[in-house]
Amino acid sequence: MLSIFEIAALLLVLSAVLSWINRAYLKLPHTIGLLVMALLASFLLIGLHAIAPGLQVYETITGAIGQIDFNETLMKGMLGFLLFAGALHVDFAKLRDAKWSIGLMATFGVVLSTFIVGTGFWLLAGLFNVELPYIWALVFGALISPTDPVAVLSILKTVKMPKSLETKIAGESLFNDGVGVVVFTLILAIATGGATAHAMMDTTLLAGPIMATTPGASIGVLDVVELFMVDAVGGGVLGLIAGWIGYQMMERIDEPAIEILISLALVAGTYAIAQRIDILGHHLSGPIAVVVAGLMIGNKGAAFAMSDKTREALFGFWEMIDEILNSVLFLLIGLELLVLGLSPSFGIITLIAIPLVLLARLCAVYVPMKALGTFKTFTQGAIPVLTWGGVRGGISVALALSLPDNEYKPLILTATYGIVVFSIIVQGLTIKNVVQRTVDPKLL
Repeated sequence: MLSIFEIAALLLVLSAVLSWINRAYLKLPHTIGLLVMALLASFLLIGLHAIAPGLQVYETITGAIGQIDFNETLMKGMLGFLLFAGALHVDFAKLRDAKWSIGLMATFGVVLSTFIVGTGFWLLAGLFNVELPYIWALVFGALISPTDPVAVLSILKTVKMPKSLETKIAGESLFNDGVGVVVFTLILAIATGGATAHAMMDTTLLAGPIMATTPGASIGVLDVVELFMVDAVGGGVLGLIAGWIGYQMMERIDEPAIEILISLALVAGTYAIAQRIDILGHHLSGPIAVVVAGLMIGNKGAAFAMSDKTREALFGFWEMIDEILNSVLFLLIGLELLVLGLSPSFGIITLIAIPLVLLARLCAVYVPMKALGTFKTFTQGAIPVLTWGGVRGGISVALALSLPDNEYKPLILTATYGIVVFSIIVQGLTIKNVVQRTVDPKLL
């Protein structure tokens, strides 16, 4: 068994080597190239093991990857730093101008997509004589519906598009995962009778009907409101307070190294506190808290609390953190193929589920935009770009891995992984073409 240091060293070495090969030869966008090469490496290792099972390379790599809890590593380790790094670069003024469209897509859009995907996936499973209760199909719909902020922000770096569209895509991805987690947790509570729903993220469901002990437990409107207020709104308030404290500390000094240290402490401390605060049996949303804190430091902090030297150093530091963590994360997504225990028998269902998820994404974008379009004009090409740019990523995989072991998990996990890989590679590599074909060139 490898030590934690040896696992970290292995991941960093693989990330560096594969990044170099991609840069020197493949020349794909950095994170997409890493995912592609990690997938190819996984297939090669599987083939090598089949040809020469006596070699220990396969066992060493799979043993190391198997020691990594992907859900814990992403959700309670890397995610806070990645979200903070992304939020630093979002223009709050533009975000405020697009608040209605972002808000509707991140709430109503996620819920609408959940039910479209869930219903379609349930019918699809029945078509292939695969047993899948409707409530578990909705669980899949909930975990695959939110766009992944890490994947979206990574891909946005490679595409030139109007700032208004970029703000909508980035802003929605930063906030809809918090809403998606609430929806996922509630539906999982019903599916499991409330006993294991808290295994996902930072939410422990304790109050009211959620504590029913049989599958199909009912959840009242007040329970939903209570969970949303504590998780999402509470997380936002915590982020606002933490960001304000960090801003006040930075405003009183001008020392790049210390202000970078403050930003690191802000992310780690805020995320940890969110997991510890318990209100009515619920924890606060760590992701939403660090996003709000990042918006404050990246906008108000950068404008009024930092000198040019400090601003350049702090933003440069977080860009480097973002690149390193993204490299390791996308490498891990590709290497997880070795240990996830995916079921090839569900391959056809997974392939058909891809256009289903895209259709649900189209509805999740079109309906809110149509509702707002009566009194607000949107950038030409907004709907196709927002639809195709709604990339899924590691968060969906982490949510699928957090599910309790049962007869439905292999199908859900296989479909999730297949959709995520398609989303990152195919949508990520073609979003530039979609922008060029649908958006007025004068706006680019």
